[in-house]
Amino acid sequence: QVQLVESGGGLVQPGGSLRLSCAASGFAFYSYTMSWYRQAPGKERDMVASITASGGITNYADSVKGRFTISRDNAKNTVYLQMNSLKPEDTAVYYCRVYISSRGFWGQGTQVTVSS
Repeated sequence: QVQLVESGGGLVQPGGSLRLSCAASGFAFYSYTMSWYRQAPGKERDMVASITASGGITNYADSVKGRFTISRDNAKNTVYLQMNSLKPEDTAVYYCRVYISSRGFWGQGTQVTVSS
């Protein structure tokens, strides 16, 4: 079955960096667009970044452009989110997602807290 396992979250000071990972299994990872979403307390879950199957096309939310970079390693079935220049408003639970046969699959999420 489809499994997505996020890791790499934690507590970081403003201006700091974190690298999130999402390990995927149970499907042909190399064939699917992968996305990162985040959800802050009391807010909706919003897309942060996406990357096509080959990695050739990436998209970012305006709020993270120039600070976050999404990448993938199809040999390792893993998608990454490099987050630099973190701000308190980046605090959220971060999820990876894949959309297969009209259904979205989510990981359990990893908490990112940006605070001094």
